[in-house]
Amino acid sequence: MAEELNRGVKTLLGDPKRAVLKLSGPMIIGMLVQSLYNITDGIWVAGLGSDALAAIGLFFPLFMVIISLAAGIGVGGSSTISRKIGARDKNMADSAAIHTIVIGIIAGILFTCIMLPFLRGIFISIGAKENVVQLVVRYARVLVCGSVILVFTNIAMGVLRGEGDTKRAMYAMLLGAGLNIILDPLFIYKLKMGIVGAAWATLTSISVTSVLMIFWIFIKKNTYVNIRFKTFKFNKKMAKEILRVGIPSSFAQFSMSLAMFLLNIIIVKVAGTDGIAIFTSAWRIITLGTMPLIGIAMGVTAVTGAAYGARNIDKLKVAYLFGIKLGFIIELGIVTLIIILAPQLSYLFTYSKGAAHISVDLIKAFRWLVWFLPSVPFGMLTSAMFQGIGQGEKSLATSIFRTIIMQVFLSYFFGIFLRLGIIGAWCGIVLGNVIGAAVAFMWGSFTVKRLKRRFGGQKK
Repeated sequence: MAEELNRGVKTLLGDPKRAVLKLSGPMIIGMLVQSLYNITDGIWVAGLGSDALAAIGLFFPLFMVIISLAAGIGVGGSSTISRKIGARDKNMADSAAIHTIVIGIIAGILFTCIMLPFLRGIFISIGAKENVVQLVVRYARVLVCGSVILVFTNIAMGVLRGEGDTKRAMYAMLLGAGLNIILDPLFIYKLKMGIVGAAWATLTSISVTSVLMIFWIFIKKNTYVNIRFKTFKFNKKMAKEILRVGIPSSFAQFSMSLAMFLLNIIIVKVAGTDGIAIFTSAWRIITLGTMPLIGIAMGVTAVTGAAYGARNIDKLKVAYLFGIKLGFIIELGIVTLIIILAPQLSYLFTYSKGAAHISVDLIKAFRWLVWFLPSVPFGMLTSAMFQGIGQGEKSLATSIFRTIIMQVFLSYFFGIFLRLGIIGAWCGIVLGNVIGAAVAFMWGSFTVKRLKRRFGGQKK
């Protein structure tokens, strides 16, 4: 296994196009399968009726806050590890790995302590009906209490990605998603746990994945980086380097969750609780369509990070632009599939009598919101490049502009101010992302040019 890990590092430091493909491939597969957590929950919970479907839709932004916290710190660690590998500094790569895990565990514990007392108030503030609030609070308590497990698992995967070992990160994702698919119907229907069963299925599957990560990193100890708590000494400079990318990355992903929260409020006003069920169900599929991009982004972050560490800006530029081209082609294919299969996709969420009445509107939502996807590579992969070079604040700025400023504002403008209803909200989401992604790409291209002037032809 050590030989495979060495090959992973060599890939990270080799041809940029090949590196992006080789590192992104397993992560694309892993992210697609992992996204079945949300899809599977939605499909099985749909059998409980539209109120239950709306409940997990209301929790989705908060769940994304947990994932944002975990993924952000993981990206900060992954980026730092890659840069240290690019600079040929093994000791500092080891230090980055252990600092990332320690920071993540502390953050997960703090999140649970802070959020648990306020769950009911959060969902009441959205304006949901009392019966939906009761359902979502029961569902949320399970996953919020398990936050530290979710955070650790995502951070451990970030450590593997940082050293170029995306295959084992993929295996862990496949295991978790496979278990979730099996456990959902068992817990929800066989054990008669209802919506709470869906939460326990998710937490149980992630816990098993966490045990696998502990085995690889702490028991088998065959990762490229060495993680030893006995020799751990807090390094303020290292923590700052990780958090310079990790905190903005978490807030960038949190901005997406906040945008979802605000969009939920807009959609409740223009279309009621059924509108939430329609939007969140359609958004699960749209989010699934972005999973290949998240996989590519992980590869781009690692490769651009290593290239930046080696001061090889030509390689950095090739990896960045190649990732965008690859992502754009994939998204065009996904758009075509969703438009064609919209009726079948709608049926996944409307097969029960309690949810059948939203079927026609859900098909319309798919065919409007799908145009969100083609512009995503330009914004997401620019953010990934910013993370790779350690400039997380730029990644945060582009995400806030794209999600909270443009998407939410335009959704409100078209849906409520111009009184175009739910279709206006769809238009605002799509147009907001197009404008935000275009601005991000221009900023990214300018940044690469500045780096080229700064480092010239330097290579390590």
